[in-house]
Amino acid sequence: METSTHPGDELELSIDLRLAPGESAATRAAEIAREQTVELDLALVPEPVRAAAAGRVVAVAETGPHRAHARLAFPAAAAGAELPQLLNLLFGNISMQRGVRLTAVRWPEALLAAFPGPACGVDGLRARCGVTVRRPLLLATLKPLGLGASELAQLAGRLARGGIDLVKDDHSLADQPWAPFAERVARCQEAVAAANRHGRSCLYVPNLTGPIDRLGERVEMLTSLGVRAALIAPLLVGLDTVRSLAARSGLALLAHPSLSGALLGATHGFAPALLWGELFRLAGADGVIYPHAGNRFRFTRRECLDVAAALRRPLGAFAPAFPVLGGGMDAARIRRLRRLYGPDTIFLAGASLLGHPAPEEGAAALRHEIEREPSPPGRLSGSR
Repeated sequence: METSTHPGDELELSIDLRLAPGESAATRAAEIAREQTVELDLALVPEPVRAAAAGRVVAVAETGPHRAHARLAFPAAAAGAELPQLLNLLFGNISMQRGVRLTAVRWPEALLAAFPGPACGVDGLRARCGVTVRRPLLLATLKPLGLGASELAQLAGRLARGGIDLVKDDHSLADQPWAPFAERVARCQEAVAAANRHGRSCLYVPNLTGPIDRLGERVEMLTSLGVRAALIAPLLVGLDTVRSLAARSGLALLAHPSLSGALLGATHGFAPALLWGELFRLAGADGVIYPHAGNRFRFTRRECLDVAAALRRPLGAFAPAFPVLGGGMDAARIRRLRRLYGPDTIFLAGASLLGHPAPEEGAAALRHEIEREPSPPGRLSGSR
């Protein structure tokens, strides 16, 4: 059996651990390395198999009372160049333990090459929106749940006429009786297309999240209507579904973070930059929606900056993806955050537009704000 332990053939994981009183950090790290690969005591694993497939501890250090940080290495071949198995390797069985938080992964180039990454990325999505200048993009949401298809379409047309770059379904709009999927998508796409015939270049972004056995027909419908982008919730449909859509659908994909909170614990799960910034991008997201610090979801500013940095920094041959910042985005907040995040950002406006007495005018005011010459940018620092 051929084996390789060259670091270039390994995934290297950085993991924060919470330890029980008296528990050894080194022992816990070694147990995780085995659990995620051979899942046996190494004495029961033949040496050639151990060398080829077993995880190993690179380094471990205590970082405080009952706390430690470990670096583990797993053979890249154990991922099988398949996204479900990659997720299983990263966090399968240990997701059912407690006090294990993945903070970073060093990805082998050969493994990254097995996945598509974003089909459009920052430049491609700009082109689809007809934005030739390097400025942030504006995204607005159609809501609330319960509005009829005609009402949502009217709102979509007004927002598009006001100058919004992308108008998306709310992630809760599925195939409910108030606004069935087929009717809603057809009406909203026509309303946005009508606005575009009068000098705008807006993309309608319907919510594609739904039953797997209906995604194919829905993609065909979107294509027939001229829809060029879609919203997808990777943790509701599965990351591998997103990979398949990115590779085959021809749609630009905005990823919604629904259900992410279950995996983003302070002491267990994934760091936001790893889940949203790397795994969602690896699966094919062209932009990732997430709440900025200072709103009801309570992520920190550092976490939000790290996600944006992870979405944009070099990762294999993947195109950079947009951070899509939501959470109380009005003109004043966009002005401040634009200086911090720079032009390769999408700002998601919700209540500030939907609560405006004239959404078209509110959209025009945000468009004017985004087209103003920005103040000198702040520094976006999020590298590991």
